[in-house]
Order: sequence, then C-alpha cells, then structure tokens
Amino acid sequence: MSFSQNVKQEIGANLPEARHCRIAFLAGLTMMIADIRKEEDGEISILYHSENEAVIRICFTLLRKTIRIIPDVQIRWGKALIYRLLIRNEDAGQVLLMLKRDLDDRRINSLLCERSCCRRSLISGAFLAGGSVSDPHSSYHLEIVCDRAETAEDLKDIIGSFDIECRIHERKHNFVVYLKEGDDIVTMLNIMEAPGALMDMENARIYKDMRNAVNRRVNCETANIAKTVGAAVRQVNDIEYIREKRGFGFLDDALREMAEVRLAHPEAALKELGNYLDPPVGKSGVNHRLRKLSGIADDLRRSLNDQENS
Repeated sequence: MSFSQNVKQEIGANLPEARHCRIAFLAGLTMMIADIRKEEDGEISILYHSENEAVIRICFTLLRKTIRIIPDVQIRWGKALIYRLLIRNEDAGQVLLMLKRDLDDRRINSLLCERSCCRRSLISGAFLAGGSVSDPHSSYHLEIVCDRAETAEDLKDIIGSFDIECRIHERKHNFVVYLKEGDDIVTMLNIMEAPGALMDMENARIYKDMRNAVNRRVNCETANIAKTVGAAVRQVNDIEYIREKRGFGFLDDALREMAEVRLAHPEAALKELGNYLDPPVGKSGVNHRLRKLSGIADDLRRSLNDQENS
C-alpha cells in the first residue's frame, strides 16, 4: 500500500464524531466528486461518483447517519469501475440545505468553516476524494485536484487559515492545490488526523536529514583530502625540480631538511611532516617552508625560461 493510500485509510477510519464536523466532511467530499444539476423535469439530482469504493462507502455512511438519507447505489463499468450514489428530488434539496449550498453556487459556504474543527473536516473530505501525497522517502509533495478554479481558491484559503502556504497550478483543465514544503505537509497530516502517516513522514525526514548530513561531511572530507593530495603532489614536483636544476646545496639547512623530509614522506600531512623535522615544527612552520620551496622552484622556472627565450 502506498503512503498516500495509508493517509486516506487513516482519514476514513477516523470520521469526525460531531454532527457539524460530519457535515463539513461531507461538504468536502461533495465539492470534489459530486455533480449537482437540475433535470429537464425540474427535479434536482446529486450524483456522487468515484473509482474508489471506500470513498463512496464513506459518502453513503455520512448521508445515512448525518442527514438520514439512503441514496441509490449504482455501479458502472467502463474503462474503470465507477461507484455512484444518486440522490433526487426532496432528498437532494435536503442535502443542499444541510450543506448550505444553492444549486448554482460553486463556492464553499463560509458558514461551514466558522469552526476550526469543521475546517479540518472539510479539508480531510476534500483530500480523501481528490488528494494524494508522495512517499516522503523520495520527495515532499501533497496535492488536491479540483475541477473548478473557484473550488481551488476556496480550498487554498481554508488551508491557509492554518498558516500553511499552498499554491494553485492548472493541469489539463483541472486546478491543483499543492504543497511542497515538508513542514507544511506535516501540518496537513496533523490537520487531517493521520497520526500514523505523520509519524512515518517525520521518521523519513529524520533519516533524510541524517543521510544528507553524512553526505555533506563525506563530500567535505573528500574535498579536503583531494586538496591535500594535490598540494603534496605540487610540493614534491617543485622540490624534485629544484634538485634536478640546482641541487639542494644552495638551500639553507631548514629548507634542505624540509625538502628531504617531503620527498621521503610524499603522502604525509603537514602536522606529520613537522614531527619528522629536528627539532619538530608546527603546521604553520611546515607550510611556510614548503611555500618558500615552491617560490624558489617558480623563480628557477622563470629564470630558465628567460634564458631559453633570450
């Protein structure tokens, strides 16, 4: 089972207890998967439709227990198995009255969102019907796909009331309300009362943070090693150049000893080289002597190049 399915399973298993929250939950489902229309004979009908049997079962439960309406259950075969609930006439009008919606009103009624608990329930219903969330081990992305711009804007405002910054993106004639920040997705899981998924995501975030910290440290140490090795190779090349062109006889005792120690220990770090000297010298002293040797090698190269060019 995917992480997104786990979240929806938790939401579906923890339906709100209070009647006003159940109505808000049903409103979230209705705005995502219900078609509300007036038939030619003047009758009003509401058709809930989804490929997810669990979502339709929750709609049926809320309609029966909260509004005391038993809709007509239908199953339709096509390219996919579609589950439907059909409500007509007075029952449809009663549902709209309970959800505080007019027939042509495409906006979420603010009366359903006066309480924080109801806003939580409405968001949960909307996500259950049209949402998804990626596995946090791979990426951070949560979205709810709406078929109308008005619905997406209203949903964005409701989510924003919990200090969550979400965005809307148009995709194939749909409007996607989405989040990409891990902290915001954690807050959303808490809002929708999916504690198990929230814990899984927090564990995934801790693992990713630790892995990234280890990778940064390894990369840093690798870069330092590469830098140290590169410097040592240049130092050895410079000293060998001095030995080949002039020998060590013109160097003072400190530089001559430093050159011989470096050639004898080409892979040693500066601190280790200092311990081989007599008397021992610190890192800064070793670095100073090696830089002087490199400077002498550069002067020799320039001098020989000038002689060849003249």
